[in-house]
Amino acid sequence: MPYCRNCGKELPEGAAYCPNCGAPATPMAPVAPARPVARPLLAGWGDRFIAWVIDIIIIGAIVTPLRFFVTWMFWPWEALIPWYVRWVPFIGDPSSIVHFIYWTFMEGLYGQSIGKMIMRIKVTRTSGQPVDVVYAAVESLGKAFLLLIDLIIGWILYPSKKQRLFNYIADTIVVKI
Repeated sequence: MPYCRNCGKELPEGAAYCPNCGAPATPMAPVAPARPVARPLLAGWGDRFIAWVIDIIIIGAIVTPLRFFVTWMFWPWEALIPWYVRWVPFIGDPSSIVHFIYWTFMEGLYGQSIGKMIMRIKVTRTSGQPVDVVYAAVESLGKAFLLLIDLIIGWILYPSKKQRLFNYIADTIVVKI
């Protein structure tokens, strides 16, 4: 049975105007029931680890020759840097900075790093929206500089969403494509 678009009252068959409010009788189409929203399929830790290893190999292939060149150029001054400073991630391991920049821009612009593309997984916000560079930067901090702490806290506190700590902070999840 058709209903009036203006007042919602039932229209008699063949009516040109609504007998209740006088509006032109253009019946409303029946409303389809809402379909349940499908939950995304979360990527497993194994797929994520393999994607991480692929990314480490790719960036390592670029950073390692540069590191050898810089070490060769500046080896006489290396003795002046205390051993404990060399182990600080921001100072002693410049590859961490390169990994952070790589993951931030790849996942911020494409939602995937090359490793994630190969493994057919991607980073999204928990709401399903794409990740931008800011969210990617927050979730990449843990991956690049504090991975072990990031993973252990994530495994303990957020096992149902398979989130690392910095995924939780950035409100992101990793899903299968």
